Amino acid sequence: MIQVDRIGIFLSKPISFLLVLIYLLQSGLLIFLIRDKFDLERQITFQQKRITELEERLQVFKAIEDFQIGFSDDEVGLLAEVIYTESKRYRYDPMFVMAIILTESSFRKRQISSVGARGLMQVVPFVGASLAPRAGVNWEGSETLFEPETNIKLGTFHLFEQILKFGDLQKAIVAYNVGETRLRGLIRQNVPLPQKYFRKVIDNYKMLKEAYKV
Repeated sequence: MIQVDRIGIFLSKPISFLLVLIYLLQSGLLIFLIRDKFDLERQITFQQKRITELEERLQVFKAIEDFQIGFSDDEVGLLAEVIYTESKRYRYDPMFVMAIILTESSFRKRQISSVGARGLMQVVPFVGASLAPRAGVNWEGSETLFEPETNIKLGTFHLFEQILKFGDLQKAIVAYNVGETRLRGLIRQNVPLPQKYFRKVIDNYKMLKEAYKV
């Protein structure tokens, strides 16, 4: 009887070892499959994000092609890249920046307003000179504002500063149009804010979103 028990003990040790080994192998396989599943999901998410980004860039490019006046094909490509990049920097919808440009300059090259505002986003030279150091832009006089990339960098940064100062998108858009000083004066006088420019930006934005869906 003692001998049989010893035999049982001797047999149980390799069986226990085998069971533990099987358990470890199953656990390892399960961990591998879970990690593989998560890796696959991350890759799918990344690819979907990349596809969405490419579609957004393409829609920006198409919109510029349709509205621009006076730019070459190479310049259109540069415009699409800088508008998309600067929009994402400040978390704007690229079509929102497009709406500002369309409202300000109708996408016309080397546009100058009656008050001397220049370029696509119609930046006034003294404002551009003030913004340049904070925006990381090399300022070389008012002609700098006719460089599309620089103009957009200054314009998007200027709008971002107005959003931070006023904490309100509508006020920021109005300030972009009439100037920060004038807007503060209107607020102090407790008079209604100008609506024409703001409504035009919003209408252009809605039009662009409808025409160039992503």
